[in-house]
Amino acid sequence: MLIYKIFRADEWATLQADGDTVGAPIDVTDGYIHFSTAETVVETTTKYFAGIEGLVLLAIEADGLEPLKWEPAREGVLFPHLYRKLRMDDVVWAKPLPLVGDSHQFPDLT
Repeated sequence: MLIYKIFRADEWATLQADGDTVGAPIDVTDGYIHFSTAETVVETTTKYFAGIEGLVLLAIEADGLEPLKWEPAREGVLFPHLYRKLRMDDVVWAKPLPLVGDSHQFPDLT
């Protein structure tokens, strides 16, 4: 199962340059890397990244990703949280999330 991480351009550049990352500022504050599922990633983007250009959507294979925990967040929905650095070799693919009007345009999430 693929899970998704939204990064700003500079956060994506850091992961590419360094090979791993502790994530975005919210990830550092919370002590784990936040991910979304295919069912929640659009809402996450709307809620936390509205109007931001230059976003990149990363797809990560959840199966075998350790230590990954599914924990309740918004309205009790389970979200995947990674309790280690995200490594470049965890990334299955990365695609831009262009901003068209007021909405980000998502690629096929498979």
